[in-house]
Amino acid sequence: MSVQEESKVSEPRWLTTDQLAAWRGFMRLLQRLPAALESQLQQDSKLSFFEYYVLAHLSDQPERRMRMSELALLANTELSRLSHMMGRLEKRGFVRREPDPHNGRYTQAILTEAGYAHLADAAPGHVARVQDLFVDVLTPDDLRTLQRISDKVLARIEHSQGRTTSDRPADRAPKGAARFGGR
Repeated sequence: MSVQEESKVSEPRWLTTDQLAAWRGFMRLLQRLPAALESQLQQDSKLSFFEYYVLAHLSDQPERRMRMSELALLANTELSRLSHMMGRLEKRGFVRREPDPHNGRYTQAILTEAGYAHLADAAPGHVARVQDLFVDVLTPDDLRTLQRISDKVLARIEHSQGRTTSDRPADRAPKGAARFGGR
């Protein structure tokens, strides 16, 4: 390999000014939006953003139950972190855990009636905050573009991890079922 070829191989691809500006803006959004949503949830319903997200996903599942391992994948968290959070939610009466009736090696998380009622009470304020901070500032075209961008980036991430969309639990609620804006 010539010296010129070596320098081309070892030279990193730097971001352009426009790419860097877009990346930094996106990173600020990733940091600040969840914090703003968490603040509203804590104040109004004493739920963290993560707790709300998990409860909302459980509410979308058949019989409001899901294997803990699948829920951890869906919530992009370690099973141990999810288990600790579920313990806190169990103490509040919002969830319960029990062995999977189809395979006792797994544990299912189940959203209780009290948990569903608490989520239903929390949802209007949360959804209003999502609409105010996110939906209302974007046009329908912006939202469709953002969905396409999100799908492309997520597909690249999953591909780089050797996963496919069929390897993960469904992260989209059936049409009309995403009442609580958990995604």
